[in-house]
Amino acid sequence: MARSKEIVPGIGRLSRSQVAAKRGLYKGPKKSEKPAVEPTPETVEKTVGGEKNGGKRLVPTTKAPRFYPAEDVRQPKKSRKSPKPTQLRSSITPGTVLILVAGRFRGKRVVFLKQLESGLLLVTGPFKVNGVPLRRVNQAYVIATSTKVDFEGITVNEKLNDAYFAKPASKSSKSAEEEFFEDGKPKAKEALPESKVADQKEIDSAIIAAIKKTENLGKYLQSTFGLSKGQFPHQMVF
Repeated sequence: MARSKEIVPGIGRLSRSQVAAKRGLYKGPKKSEKPAVEPTPETVEKTVGGEKNGGKRLVPTTKAPRFYPAEDVRQPKKSRKSPKPTQLRSSITPGTVLILVAGRFRGKRVVFLKQLESGLLLVTGPFKVNGVPLRRVNQAYVIATSTKVDFEGITVNEKLNDAYFAKPASKSSKSAEEEFFEDGKPKAKEALPESKVADQKEIDSAIIAAIKKTENLGKYLQSTFGLSKGQFPHQMVF
């Protein structure tokens, strides 16, 4: 089939009539020489032996299922696709300084620790440097920089996984009336467990020690990222 090459996106080199002439649309629709296949009949007449059977009987061409559901419920289609692990960008390695571009800490610079099983990235500020705690972020919402923290000798605890960040399910014992009247009141902040505070201090102490090896790296992590008028991130080298 002839196709019109584009001069620029959206504008073809040939006109509509020229494309139609090349495709031979003036000849009309193509007719198949093969005879049309007749549909299979639902029943077939067969001869049956025996004096009291009438001699002939209509038999269905397709056998009915032996079992069928009592209710006409649609069965979900089984998928044969298996989820593949999220591929990490080549520019992101342990110790890489990332810029968050979305979420509560957007504009902050963080240190990448490792990739979790869910595909999310485990990062930290560290908290003592710029106030960003241990958290998970999607790699689609980060900018990888060429700045790296010396990660030699730093090991990330295996318990820092997706289950570590799961919130415990708590059932409220309050009635709907009490919740309605307390809707306008500020909610009390829940204290962070001591174990998570200790984990934050443990990982931060190792990273802060590595940050001090490089001059002005701590000030770089403290500063926030922003764009001025006329600046475009896709034209910048980080």
